[in-house]
Amino acid sequence: MKTYYKYILAISLSLSAVSCKKFLDVTPDGVGTIDYAFRNRNEAENYLFSCYAYLQRFSDVTTDPAFTTSTEIIYPSNLINSDYNVTGFNLIKGNQSAANPGLNTWDGQNGSYNFYRSIRLCNTMLENIDKPIDLTELEKKRWIAEAKFLKAYYHFYLMRMYGPIPLIKTNLSISSTTDEVRVSREPLDDVVNYIVQLLDEAAPDLPVTIQNQTRELGRATRLIALSLKAEVLTTAASPLFNGNPDYAGFKDKKGVGLFPATFSQDKWVKASEACKVAIDEVEKNGIHLYNFVPPGNISKISDSLKTVLGVQNAVTEKWDVNPELIWANAPEFGQQGRATPRLTQKSVNNTFSNPSTYSVPITTQELFYTDKGLPITDDKTWDYGDRYSLQTATAKDRYYIKEGYETIKGHFNREPRFYANIAFDGGIWFGNDIYNQDNSYYVQARGSAAFAGPKDFITLNTTGYWPKKLVNYLSVYDDGFKQIGFHLPIIRLAGLYLLYAECLNEVSGPANNDIFVYVDKVRARAGLKGLKESWSLYGRDPQKPTSSKDNLRKIIHQERRIELCFEARSGWDLRRWKEMQEVLSKPIQGWNIYQVQAINYYRPLTQFLPVFGPKDYLWPIKDSDLTQNPNLVQNPFW
Repeated sequence: MKTYYKYILAISLSLSAVSCKKFLDVTPDGVGTIDYAFRNRNEAENYLFSCYAYLQRFSDVTTDPAFTTSTEIIYPSNLINSDYNVTGFNLIKGNQSAANPGLNTWDGQNGSYNFYRSIRLCNTMLENIDKPIDLTELEKKRWIAEAKFLKAYYHFYLMRMYGPIPLIKTNLSISSTTDEVRVSREPLDDVVNYIVQLLDEAAPDLPVTIQNQTRELGRATRLIALSLKAEVLTTAASPLFNGNPDYAGFKDKKGVGLFPATFSQDKWVKASEACKVAIDEVEKNGIHLYNFVPPGNISKISDSLKTVLGVQNAVTEKWDVNPELIWANAPEFGQQGRATPRLTQKSVNNTFSNPSTYSVPITTQELFYTDKGLPITDDKTWDYGDRYSLQTATAKDRYYIKEGYETIKGHFNREPRFYANIAFDGGIWFGNDIYNQDNSYYVQARGSAAFAGPKDFITLNTTGYWPKKLVNYLSVYDDGFKQIGFHLPIIRLAGLYLLYAECLNEVSGPANNDIFVYVDKVRARAGLKGLKESWSLYGRDPQKPTSSKDNLRKIIHQERRIELCFEARSGWDLRRWKEMQEVLSKPIQGWNIYQVQAINYYRPLTQFLPVFGPKDYLWPIKDSDLTQNPNLVQNPFW
């Protein structure tokens, strides 16, 4: 992808040549910039890479609403850091407004990028693809398909945020009239149909996989296009967009209804079919669930740690050797130091590299299952009511919690995904340059004297929990830092399995045994028994998974939130399910981090109450845009 950035810079210079021509003679006299950009194969390829540019920037998770507004992670509100974008984190504190929307992807303002600009670049690519005389027919087909795929993705991103949007099928002429420029929002079903049409047109001419990974990893493939189509159709079938009564009467200024007024079961059928096509294709081409194989520097490792690292490395393993990744952010994830608790005195002295500020609320920690594979409220063997009482770890706990350490009962007897995702006071941290399991680091978080405890008001974790899953176990934070990069997934196979199970349940309910087959594939990798077996053995309601579509829906939704936690997926899921308001009705709490004694530290403290109402499911269009274009209508409730 470094090569991409070089190309992107080159095209940016060529496009801006008019303003700096006296210093840099990029464009010969009398040649239009677009003609020059498509004069030959190399220049046209540079322009194609510019179409990917804003997709590349979304590796910065602070611009991703799904990462910043789901409350899986919060960012300390009292920190003012000029090099860090906190706009998205602050939206759930009531800072969203139509006057100046945060993460304004429509206009590219206030912490985000303008995806309509990206769509225009794609259209320009398609309009000029016939100009390079040395471009082979095979390359032309592929590049057209890539531009269509990117157009589809950018429209889909805007649709998830704004619902009905203007469709920019072709670029307007520079001589367009005022009326032509004043575009209107299209009905949601038309938006979905156009996105699917683009993906259907693109998929046949995209390579199935990337062969030259050194130069091309991150470019669109057929497997990515098919998987994205499954996500688009599932989003359209979900409660937010499928007969949502909150939007039933929403029309444009010509009286055209912009949302489907009635529920359509057929949308779930189409989504399930698209999921199955995608799964069959990715599996046929070697995509499979990741399992951890210890490298040579680990001579002895317990089965429990193998399972934990299998869950963690499904995200943090390098893309080119991770068999589960279908699509990921091309630039490497750059926030590992914010997700890592300080584990040594040297890391305390090097807070610039290890600020440790990504804070996980208690509600996120309690989302994860018990070791029996059930929600903590539903496992009859787990003491939910006494979960905040103190308990001391013994030898049998030593691979998860430091032996002899006093912490809460709620940290014991949890599923492997809990220990793979969450770092907590007393929890074992395998890695950071120590790969002897018996000598692993553990988190010391109580009070300012503890390595991971608060040291100042700038680099602190406010809850006492860290998103461990976002750190490669080989990364080292000490007197310096060695960050082993990875690509944060956009789509991976476990998520696609759970998406398919969700669709099947909406189509036919628990009578369809394939639902359990695909959910249990994901659970098995996490070291858990199948759904039916776990609930029948340990559930307070043993028949819950098979008793109704509604009960199974709740289980699948929680499975997906657990499996994809911290991956910028739940923020979109909770919106399309219309469950975000319920999740954000609970206070955001953490532990009393300045206290040294366990009995004082483990007292839940409310940090803030999230602000989220029906209007917040969709982003507001900026007020000034509505003034400039009277054909636009504002989103409901804004």
